[in-house]
Amino acid sequence: MSAYIVVRMKVTDPEQYKRYAARTPDCVASFGGRFIARGGETVTLEGPEFSDRMVIIEFPSLERAKEFYNSPEYTEIRALRAHAGVGEFIAVDGAD
Repeated sequence: MSAYIVVRMKVTDPEQYKRYAARTPDCVASFGGRFIARGGETVTLEGPEFSDRMVIIEFPSLERAKEFYNSPEYTEIRALRAHAGVGEFIAVDGAD
């Protein structure tokens, strides 16, 4: 069953965040993941206005999503984001 990592991110250092974002695609792909949405325009349809960065990544399974997030490769890349933004990463099973 597919699973997703949903990210809500408030970018505080755009230049540093670009360095982080440039390194993530290959790492995501190496765990069978693909970006569904990556920082495009958002429109709040209900609830408090959302104007930060939204990312959705699809993985083949929840296990693969967790393996990606906890991998040594992503841990190294994640360090680039440490002072570039504040956010939430949530993994969720898909509805297939």
